Amino acid sequence: MKNKFNIGGLKLGKNLDPYIIAEIGVNHEGSIALAKQLIEQVKYGGGHAAKFQSYKAGKIASKNSPAYWDTSKEPTESQYELFLKYDRFEPEDYRTLAEHCQKVGVDFLSTPFDLEAVDFLSPLVPVFKIASADITNVPLIRKCARQGKPLIMSTGAATLAEVEMAVQTARLSGCKEIALLHCVLNYPTPDENAQLGMIPVLARAFPDCLIGYSDHVVPDYTLSSLEAAMLLGASILEKHFTHDKSLSGNDHYHAMDKNDLKRFTMKAARYRTLIGDSRKDLALEQFARKHARRSIFAARDIKAGETLTDENLIVKRPGHGISPIHWDEIIGRKIRKDLKDDELLTWVNIV
Repeated sequence: MKNKFNIGGLKLGKNLDPYIIAEIGVNHEGSIALAKQLIEQVKYGGGHAAKFQSYKAGKIASKNSPAYWDTSKEPTESQYELFLKYDRFEPEDYRTLAEHCQKVGVDFLSTPFDLEAVDFLSPLVPVFKIASADITNVPLIRKCARQGKPLIMSTGAATLAEVEMAVQTARLSGCKEIALLHCVLNYPTPDENAQLGMIPVLARAFPDCLIGYSDHVVPDYTLSSLEAAMLLGASILEKHFTHDKSLSGNDHYHAMDKNDLKRFTMKAARYRTLIGDSRKDLALEQFARKHARRSIFAARDIKAGETLTDENLIVKRPGHGISPIHWDEIIGRKIRKDLKDDELLTWVNIV
């Protein structure tokens, strides 16, 4: 197993740029034209992937399925009724959107919510995504895992034991490249519920998996939740995406727009530059090492044959002579020739 892999030609892993998924979902509200506009806006904002959701209401929820979201934001009381509003796209529509993504220059992704969706999406997507609510859906995980592609699974509302079960199910079905996204299924997620500290927990618990974050926090000006997740090591960042955050209902009210995304990707690029690649390049500090470090000097005039002590030596800049790291080797030895006050001590002048 490995915790680095490629999606759509971009290498993902620790100390690499995060893969940014703009979750359009069904915020196109059934319009192919709007869906295409949203794909173009994802590109404008700097996202790597435009992701949709492929489902049919009758296959995802029973007619007696209560809402689990904030009904003051999305008033539909039934999951079935909400899904029924937006399940208008057919397989050929997703092919059209995949072609548009390719034309625009972003990856096309769509979350399958039934086994038939896996079949028509497989030729179109570079990676499969399992939604949080399906982390216990063994048949769906198995089918996605058998497609020979990386697999991303969100972990909202899941215990670590359930996540482990999902990972093992995917591995036993042949999937070797697995990513886990920390997620909280609050729509929206209050800041105090975001629990981003789970990102390093997942990294420790699943060292062979790539770790990321799927976000439902209401965006602020710089998408602080994504910034924090990136700094905690998230290699994949996913957030709902809309053309108009003021729209009511569905996933508009906790989504980012193209301007939010643009600001974040610019900030993320700077963070990435600041973080670097986890190695210390001392060549960048060569002059500081030479001139700002210290050497051992005479603290007063020292006569030839005199013993070197804490009292007649001092440590000063620059570091052109004997480093004080050798202080204990120097103390107690004798000087070979006279040394003037403030003169640099050298190895050849020590008996």
